Amino acid sequence: MAWNLNSDRPIYAQLIEVIQIRIIAGSYKPGEKIPSVRELAAEAGVNPNTMQKALSELERSGLVNSVRTSGRVVTEDMEMIRETRNCLAREQVHEFIDKMKELGYKMEEVVKLLEQEGGNE
Repeated sequence: MAWNLNSDRPIYAQLIEVIQIRIIAGSYKPGEKIPSVRELAAEAGVNPNTMQKALSELERSGLVNSVRTSGRVVTEDMEMIRETRNCLAREQVHEFIDKMKELGYKMEEVVKLLEQEGGNE
């Protein structure tokens, strides 16, 4: 996932989301060391302090752990990774449903549309 950051939300929150997605998608595997603050900040084009804030928040959540001399690693807790995945998915579903309601769709119409489009994979 690219670092498509915008001014709609705090940058550190967007950084957290990108790293979470990389973890749940398997780009950063359980137990794997993630790039350093400076490397990630350079890649995302943000201040290292902002990236540090995002990584600290991921540590507080338990998704990332700090290893003394090795930097940070992704948790090996697969249940936590699944839970994070489900949480992000629910957020996307809620945003989608809200947008469809703004467009005038009723829930039944949304379900029908999803069934039609889901069959076109």
